[in-house]
Amino acid sequence: MADVISRNRVVGSDAVRWLLFSLVCAGGSLGLAWLGPVVPLPSVLRAAGGLFAVLILPLASLLVPLLLLRRVPRKKRKVAWQLMVPLIAGVALGIFGTAAGNVVALADRGVTVDAVVVSADYSSTNHCELRTVDGQDISPSLSESDGCLDSTSKGDELRVRYDPKGVASPDDGRTSSDGVLLATLFGAAVVMGTWGGVRQSRWDREYGDA
Repeated sequence: MADVISRNRVVGSDAVRWLLFSLVCAGGSLGLAWLGPVVPLPSVLRAAGGLFAVLILPLASLLVPLLLLRRVPRKKRKVAWQLMVPLIAGVALGIFGTAAGNVVALADRGVTVDAVVVSADYSSTNHCELRTVDGQDISPSLSESDGCLDSTSKGDELRVRYDPKGVASPDDGRTSSDGVLLATLFGAAVVMGTWGGVRQSRWDREYGDA
């Protein structure tokens, strides 16, 4: 009986530890990506935050549980399949979190103007370089999802919102924040990350007791 209670306590402790870790990784990816366009920080800081959001924190959610296998020989270590979910979801949180931050930033400080398409690039995804009708360049460029369509060409006039600080990407005023998608990705990353971390810890203990 005592052994069962002790084992349950260990499992509970593992669950809490990995839950907190998963919250930090997923929340960090979403928070850093969202803050990038909302807070007009210097480009170096935004780039560093984006790197952590899209790459470093998602990788940490996969690699840290693997590296903490202390009893298992290196050549026999493996990763619980559940940990692939926070890796993929973390990358998606970084990408879609930035888009959500753009929406908030434009709602807060965006200016709606008539703009002229200076050039359009259709090489991969569409990007349109814009300029206001009075000759002011708009930066960054307008993306395909925000209004740079296949039918858009040089010289066309578009009604867009843009960030005077040049941080948030412009849009046509119809972009959504994808709140449901972000909540789903965040929940999946936390739940599966916790489950996978607990499995890794249990395997480490069982290997040591064998």
